[in-house]
Amino acid sequence: MSNKTLYRNLCETRQEIPVFAQAWWLDLVCDEWDAVLAYKGDNITGAWAYPVEQRLGVGILRTPRLTPYLGPQVFFPPDMKAANRDSHENSVVAELMRQMPATPVWNIALQPCMKQAGIFKKYGLALTVQQTFLIDLAMAESDLLANMKDTVRKNIRQGENELTITDEPGCIDILFEYHRRTLSAKEKKIGHTPAELKSVMDGCIKNNSGSLWVARNGTTTEALVWQVWDKNHSYYFMGAQNPETNGYKAMTQLLWHCLKTAKKKGIGTFDLEGSMDEGVERFFRSFGARRELFMVLQRNDSGLWKLKKAVMG
Repeated sequence: MSNKTLYRNLCETRQEIPVFAQAWWLDLVCDEWDAVLAYKGDNITGAWAYPVEQRLGVGILRTPRLTPYLGPQVFFPPDMKAANRDSHENSVVAELMRQMPATPVWNIALQPCMKQAGIFKKYGLALTVQQTFLIDLAMAESDLLANMKDTVRKNIRQGENELTITDEPGCIDILFEYHRRTLSAKEKKIGHTPAELKSVMDGCIKNNSGSLWVARNGTTTEALVWQVWDKNHSYYFMGAQNPETNGYKAMTQLLWHCLKTAKKKGIGTFDLEGSMDEGVERFFRSFGARRELFMVLQRNDSGLWKLKKAVMG
């Protein structure tokens, strides 16, 4: 049985595998993918699914489109002592890394929980960091609100009286258009098509892993937020305001709705998929979220790819 087939089976039984590393997600965002596995005896102790990609004849290992994180998954025995977890993780990640293909170009963003930097450095990978913002959902709703800035709480109170929120996956085209126009105003290009968004949205609905929340004031669509989740984390995956209205209040109300929805599902952490954009960062911080860094593994040992990057960026 191939590693890919074994990994598919693993996704059916290991609920801790994040949504972005699930086989069904990879089927949607990768042209091709494979996996490496670590064992202790007959038991799988870790897995790393990765995209198989070539451009200009150069092997590339990079985070797929519409995927914020991808990296090694480590499985811990339920009775393992806390003092032994790091050494277990270290040995499993080292074994997975040993099996990874000798690809000349890397650009893989790891989950925020992965800290085994030394192993990646040992294999010649450069480490850069990006940031996200996490909210602990273990606290009571009243405490979640208390951690937010006064302006956020005010917008939530007002939004509850002014806005209606519904789950409408069919509004994915509206999300795309609002998102495209927002990026265009910043002189940026959108990196995906409506068909790609719809395909991933359909996958989320089929696998009970996502909702598209729409906030309306009367008949006017003010903002939309695409929420994605797995067993342990819920994610602000994508959102956009109506460019013709002031949708700040609606975005605030939608995020509060997402937090409450995730909490009701028993999910422990909400990941705002933080941005390096100063304005977005300030908005996320206003929800009382804590900053968390995550590693990005990089390498470019291809002269052809270096030339391509120099010419085209």
